[in-house]
Amino acid sequence: MDKTFRIAPSILSANFAKLGQEIEDVITSGTDIVHFDVMDNHYVPNLTIGPLVCDAIRETAKKVGALIDVHLMVKPVDRIIPDFAKAGANIITFHPEASEHIDRSLAMVRDLGCKSGLVFNPATSLSYLDHVMDKVDMILLMSVNPGFGGQKFIPETLEKLKLARARIDAYYEKTGRQIWLEVDGGVNAQNIAEIARAGADTFVAGSAIFGSPKDTDANRYNTVVSEMRASLATVK
Repeated sequence: MDKTFRIAPSILSANFAKLGQEIEDVITSGTDIVHFDVMDNHYVPNLTIGPLVCDAIRETAKKVGALIDVHLMVKPVDRIIPDFAKAGANIITFHPEASEHIDRSLAMVRDLGCKSGLVFNPATSLSYLDHVMDKVDMILLMSVNPGFGGQKFIPETLEKLKLARARIDAYYEKTGRQIWLEVDGGVNAQNIAEIARAGADTFVAGSAIFGSPKDTDANRYNTVVSEMRASLATVK
């Protein structure tokens, strides 16, 4: 089974006045995925970015070899899924509470050529996965309550990660198909190794990365990303 660790900087914390350059810098610094947070001021109490921004960064993401991972915090979700698929999303995840028909929404994402995934808020049960594992490419656990960046990691997420990892491993043993396990919220160089040991393989970090630029770094974020990679290197 693939043991690769992926770091996904959340561009919601980037400088939008120079977003293309920020993406080039952060990926070149050693990260892997552009995490794209979409909030509608309905499902969550904040309003962020939409398909036009996704389309605007798609060529930059391709240039640096990064996937665009779109996390939809919108309700209802089915209306907006095709727009992001058309705008260049590679992965589209959504919250089960935001869909009236979860199986159909997951199938729609796949049919549009994207990887699909479910997102679980801190108090949302993993039981939504019981009958749709075959349609899931990524499971994303929120380690904060969604809506705002800069929050502290909720420790109970570690136990939930272990449960999700057990599901994924059992499914892999049965089918041979890998599912990524992503975590989002309060991830930093100090706790990323503990989170990885609990089972995560993909790590969203916003303010922890974009809040720590260094003009002396070749790509501004080399130091903070290297600290995260060094922590992950301690995980067996």
